[in-house]
Amino acid sequence: RPQNTVFCCRAIFDESAKKDDEVFRMAVADLNLNNEILETEKITVSVEFVDGNNPFQAVQEACELMNRGILALVSSIGCMSAGSLQSLADAMHIPHLFIQRAPAGTPRSSCPSTSHPQPDDYTLFVRPPVYLNDVIFQVVMEYTWQKFIIFYDTDYDIRGIENFLDQTSQQGMDVSLQKVESNINMMITGMFRTMRVEELHRYRDTLRRAVLFMSPATAKAFITEVVETNLVAFDCHWIIINEEISDMDVQELVMKSIGRLTLVRQTFPLSQNSSQRCVRSNHRINTSLCDPKDPKAQMLEITNRYIYDTVLLLANTFHRKLEDRKWHSMASLSCIRKGSKPWQGGKSMLDTVKKGGVSGLTSLLEFNDNGTNPNIYFEILGTNYGEDRGRGLGTWDPIHGLNGTLTDRKLENNMRGVVLRVVTVLEEPFVMVSENVLGKPKKYQGFSIDVLDALANYLGFKYEIYVAPDHKYGSQQADGTWNGLIGELVFKRADVGLSALTITPDRESVVDFTTRYMDYSVGVLLRKAERTVDMFACLAPFDLSLWACIAGTVLLVGTLVYLLNWLNPPRLPMGSVSSTTLYNSMWFVYGSFVQQGGEVPYTTLATRMMMGVWWLFALIVISSYTANLAAFLTISRIENSIQSLQDLAKQTDLPYGTVLDSAVYDQVRSKGMNPFERDPMYSQMWRMINRTGGAENNVEESKEGIRKVKYGRFAFVWDAAVLEYVAINDEDCSLYTVSNNVADRGYGIAMQHGSPYRDIFSQRILELQQNGDMDILKLKWWPRDSPCDLYSPVGTRKSGSALDIHSFAGVFFVLAAGVVLSCLIATVETWWTRRKGSRVPSKEDDKEIDLEHLHHRVNSLCTEDESPHKQFSTSSIDLTPLDMDSLPAARQALEQISDFRNTHITTTTFIPEQIQTLSRSLSAKAAAGFAFGTVQDHRTGGPFRQRAPNGGFFRSPIKTMSSIPYQPTPAPNFSYGNDPDRGTSI
Repeated sequence: RPQNTVFCCRAIFDESAKKDDEVFRMAVADLNLNNEILETEKITVSVEFVDGNNPFQAVQEACELMNRGILALVSSIGCMSAGSLQSLADAMHIPHLFIQRAPAGTPRSSCPSTSHPQPDDYTLFVRPPVYLNDVIFQVVMEYTWQKFIIFYDTDYDIRGIENFLDQTSQQGMDVSLQKVESNINMMITGMFRTMRVEELHRYRDTLRRAVLFMSPATAKAFITEVVETNLVAFDCHWIIINEEISDMDVQELVMKSIGRLTLVRQTFPLSQNSSQRCVRSNHRINTSLCDPKDPKAQMLEITNRYIYDTVLLLANTFHRKLEDRKWHSMASLSCIRKGSKPWQGGKSMLDTVKKGGVSGLTSLLEFNDNGTNPNIYFEILGTNYGEDRGRGLGTWDPIHGLNGTLTDRKLENNMRGVVLRVVTVLEEPFVMVSENVLGKPKKYQGFSIDVLDALANYLGFKYEIYVAPDHKYGSQQADGTWNGLIGELVFKRADVGLSALTITPDRESVVDFTTRYMDYSVGVLLRKAERTVDMFACLAPFDLSLWACIAGTVLLVGTLVYLLNWLNPPRLPMGSVSSTTLYNSMWFVYGSFVQQGGEVPYTTLATRMMMGVWWLFALIVISSYTANLAAFLTISRIENSIQSLQDLAKQTDLPYGTVLDSAVYDQVRSKGMNPFERDPMYSQMWRMINRTGGAENNVEESKEGIRKVKYGRFAFVWDAAVLEYVAINDEDCSLYTVSNNVADRGYGIAMQHGSPYRDIFSQRILELQQNGDMDILKLKWWPRDSPCDLYSPVGTRKSGSALDIHSFAGVFFVLAAGVVLSCLIATVETWWTRRKGSRVPSKEDDKEIDLEHLHHRVNSLCTEDESPHKQFSTSSIDLTPLDMDSLPAARQALEQISDFRNTHITTTTFIPEQIQTLSRSLSAKAAAGFAFGTVQDHRTGGPFRQRAPNGGFFRSPIKTMSSIPYQPTPAPNFSYGNDPDRGTSI
């Protein structure tokens, strides 16, 4: 064994690999201190730096090193120069330990010139083959991605993923490629400047799933830029794959990203025993390189680790050669001379290197027959939604494949510690300010707030709420941006949007919605018709034309009854006090119509037939009137012409509108301008709403529309739930609603596009609906026992159906009118009677009867003895009926009396014991033949009254008294005694 042998390690490094040189020299220093491997031998180093993109320079420096003497060549360089060095090593039989180095820390790609190594090649590939294609394909398959985009930086060789693209194409995956420029900010700005809004929306959707083939530094800059420009949302899932990702890089990437992040990097298994981590069989590694907690060890690059292990492997090879006494002197070769022969000991040295193996910083370094290192392990780290640190998801190696599960961990019912920023718009009864104390945060209440509180209590999160700056729900502007509540979510200023927010296709294209927690329909708010005081409500059951027909029928039937009796006079019984005048006929027909009866007896068959039909007619009319009057006085039947959206659309007298740029406005506009819409209702509504460009009939806020309805002549088209709440809580119950019963959409909770909270919120909302809690929350704001009737167009309350004075004012008015008219008629009669009494008798007076003389004779009828009759006042004589025909003693005498029924004089005698009626009509011409016998005159003449047929008194129409001649006849025997209660009335 040679003594004090010096081994020269020649190395060629990329000029950017300064750290490789540092670790290379540190490894040599450690080995020179290790007496177990190298007892008296020493290792010297010779390193040359070259431009990785200049193969000629690399070959030139390698030849220079060979000329100095060489046992093996170590290179840490890129693929472009590696091929030239490989050819040189094969020609000169110099073992070449190649450590592939990617430019600027980008992922490696397989070098084309070294993709198929042969057993006779003198180049040994210290770094394992590139397995990034296999790892990323299995990861994507595990996540079941079908559409994603691949970003790669400018230094990455896109040919490295050709196999991966072929595999995804065979699986039917939709994969896009995009190169990330060095100036990322300029690239993103250019995209916003050149892309239309629709293209940006599609691009945002594409960014939800992405794979990044780039260096950690580029990845951090790119993630920062896309997050700040709102190109990604909370549901994005990105995979960063690079063998060269340090722990510090992992921490920074997790902090800068949103959504879910998966990182794939190369890892090196460490000993579980911390005391053995720096000890490798017969060698002890520098503590600064093997201790994971050491800052210097944390900053080690993968090539640094392979450099250290390569030096350790060569030292063990040299030691083995010396032990086997197969040492060959260093080759001093010239690449310039044509006749230069390769190194004779190169093959032996190559075989010794291949057969050896060491355990170092890369765990186990060894080679297989084709000169490649088969030992490689990948670690898969990941963060779930809301996590701030990466955790191990699994590992991958070429032999076992994926070890672990990458299934998405759903958000469970535990969001404790999560604080959500909620944006809202005030809308009764969904969101309202309950407390606004100066210097303290506002407190809110409402149906939507109750739903949010129920979710917060179950899931455990907290929230901060604020009102959208412009107090709008949000609509798309001319430049493609969104304002209002939706704009706050689009620009990532809020996590959750909550109010009376309806789910629409336009909104759902930029934000995510939970499942609906309440159905939505369009309604109309109108003012109830004010009840006018109808003094003649009692006439309401019949129409005016019907009342006119009834009045005409009374006159017609009364006239017909009179004519029938005039044509065929009835035989009136003795004692009848009625006459068949036109006045009496009319009075009888009216009395029977109002079910009060009459006094005129009609005995002819024609008259009775007429009256029977009339009574049947009166019964039907009065019964119908009574039934209809009850309905009119107890049920309000004031009808409004607008009872549906169709009625509203058909009329043009009442203006109506909605809130500008709202969901209702967009719905009416889209359907009204759609030529394929079958229902013309929306086109009619759109013409009214869009009158004068929408400024005339539309409002800026819903409160303004409600105020216009209440204090003006206007109909407000808005959410039916909001309008129902307004009508329920109106103080004077002056509003009612008309709504469309078909719920074509619903109210939902809006979140950022791709929010991880959407599914868990939706699940909890379904649970609230299933167990009935959602219905309980609804009844709190829309009670069933409201005092106001939401759907009645008349201003009445449900409680209290008692009739008021207004319903009967007409009846009292008719009564008052009748009293006044009666007084006027009485006044006119009095005046007329006095006026007639002062006139000189005319020639017709001879036809009148001196009722005073007749009075004397009638008073003597009932006196046979000298008993005085009842004394009567000279100013008035009241004669009660007496049916003398009913007296047996007088019946024969009365038969001689002639029938004077065609006269206009009625004589009636009343007897207290027998109240009977005796009626006779006497003619002025036949008065002389009327004899009752000798009757003692007990009275003196004077004015008196006679009883009217209805029982009242009226003054005699006689103007001048005239004598009535008569002759005495035998008086009948009336033995009434001296009854002072008897009297006679004419």
